[in-house]
Amino acid sequence: MFNRIRDTWRRLSEGLTVQELWTQFRKETTASYRLYTKELDAREQGERKGRTWWRNVKAITWSILVKLSPTRRIILVLALVLTALGRVEFAWGSATFSFSFRGWGFLLILLLLVLELADRVTMKRDMEIAREIQRWLLPHQAPSVPETDMAFATHPANTVAGDYFDVFLRQPDGIPQDRARLLLAIADVAGKSVPAALLMATLQSSLRTVAYEDVALPELVGRLNRYACDHSLEGRRFTTAVIAELDPKTGELTYVNAGHNPPLLRRPGGSVTRLEAAGIPLGIQIGSPHEARSVTLGRGDLLVMYTDGIVEAENEQRQEYGEERLEELIRTLPAGSASDAVDRILASVERFIGTAPQTDDITCFVVRYTGSS
Repeated sequence: MFNRIRDTWRRLSEGLTVQELWTQFRKETTASYRLYTKELDAREQGERKGRTWWRNVKAITWSILVKLSPTRRIILVLALVLTALGRVEFAWGSATFSFSFRGWGFLLILLLLVLELADRVTMKRDMEIAREIQRWLLPHQAPSVPETDMAFATHPANTVAGDYFDVFLRQPDGIPQDRARLLLAIADVAGKSVPAALLMATLQSSLRTVAYEDVALPELVGRLNRYACDHSLEGRRFTTAVIAELDPKTGELTYVNAGHNPPLLRRPGGSVTRLEAAGIPLGIQIGSPHEARSVTLGRGDLLVMYTDGIVEAENEQRQEYGEERLEELIRTLPAGSASDAVDRILASVERFIGTAPQTDDITCFVVRYTGSS
């Protein structure tokens, strides 16, 4: 009997400990609360406490109802009413009759749960397929370049992400192998989930197409911007990005920043430099200028590219991880592989977040320049 109970518990919990289940529950409930309360009117903050509490309850209740179909809203309201009625007794002549509505209310709630679960299973299956497709689009491993050690990781806030990163050798037709440059890209499409993921896929295809033409980096970014403007819904779906080219032989890095978090360059001595360059996000204005800058990497230099999901990650007190904390971490990273650097950065962010839900996609891309042998 005990073994059967234990096996049932393992199937239900999928092997998670009680502490892990409690942490997961807290994250899910916090995320749900933020979802349902983000539409509350901030003007109510100055009202009396009791009145504000009551209005918040009504607002959250309505926020839940509007996310259901009209039929399911009626089922939920009817179930709550029947449950509240409980048992009703009435007399008919000399006879007394008793009828319980609570059981019918429970059955209606169970019916609503089954309907919602069916939708969730169907949606989850479709989202899993979308996630697999997105994984195929992103690089699985960095190209083999003797002068570099590269590593990357991405943690979507939802099943699919709007973050994009890419790395490949750029060798336009007619350019010899020894003159091929390494193209590095990291981008963040405004928004999350499916809409951002779809635009991320179009950005990747356009970048891959333009990159194999023999054009300078500013012209490449300009073409990306024109394409993004044609598909940005009048600037509402813009994309921040850093596009860079690295000459593996000389260490020369040319980069363009389109409104993205500036990459961080750490020298072997521990100094950290922000690689800033002027430029607005892609998809806002056709013909907007994007400044190209250059820096030379030396042996042992560490280049860190990331999305704002890292520096804007919040803990339970709604405090942000912040750029200063990231810079200090990179400054104190021990000598090691690029993979070790990525692991340490993501572990630091995870410790800071704690049980708070992840609200944005997180992507980190590290290049350690080892130089020519």
